[in-house]
Amino acid sequence: MTARLRQDAIVRSLRRHGTSTVADLVEEVGASRRTVLRDISALRDAGFVIHSEPGRGGGVQLDPQSVQTTARLSVDEVFALLISVASMRAAGSLPFSGLADAGLAKIEKSLPRDKVRDLRRFMECLYIGPLAPQVDISNMGTIDAALLPAFETAFLKRRLLRFKYRDAKGAQTDRHVEPQAMLILPPLWYLVAWDPARKDFRHFRMDRINGPEVIDGATFQRRHVKFEKNIRPLRNLPR
Repeated sequence: MTARLRQDAIVRSLRRHGTSTVADLVEEVGASRRTVLRDISALRDAGFVIHSEPGRGGGVQLDPQSVQTTARLSVDEVFALLISVASMRAAGSLPFSGLADAGLAKIEKSLPRDKVRDLRRFMECLYIGPLAPQVDISNMGTIDAALLPAFETAFLKRRLLRFKYRDAKGAQTDRHVEPQAMLILPPLWYLVAWDPARKDFRHFRMDRINGPEVIDGATFQRRHVKFEKNIRPLRNLPR
């Protein structure tokens, strides 16, 4: 269990039981006493008010009004929020855009510097435009939840991506590609990638991709993708 998952489990346990002993928390999360104490300290640093009383009858208690004051979001989680807002704005269906932007700005400001750097690099790969009216969306499916975390690694580390792709006729093929950009044409999302086997760029509808897997070791160089005039890059984060 990672530190983040342990700390989340500790918060849930304290909210559920009111008061717990360190020994109970140790047993619940399967970690050493020292690790649990370190996790409690990290939770306090994150803004949680946790009281502790030593001795028999004492224990650890979370203030019921206590909330986390620092963001603990990964790059792909923040990116998912950003692209969701961006795609809704592009589709003209973001009624509370001011509040959404203000909330995202607060999240961005609370991120560590290295996460902001990764997020900026990730955002540079995102493009938005209108969907052509003749495109059939009647068979649109859901996007594999594993795709965005795989994208984070593939784009930031420039690693090749392997996945299974189902075309419009239902035929499935194995693909090995170099991810170059992400394109949102609401309501469809596309991966734009260089296909070494075909020596050309390909657009893959994300709802037709499954089983994404980053290929370790092999890297690639960024290529310039030529988009139509009505496709624009998403504005980067404010510096």
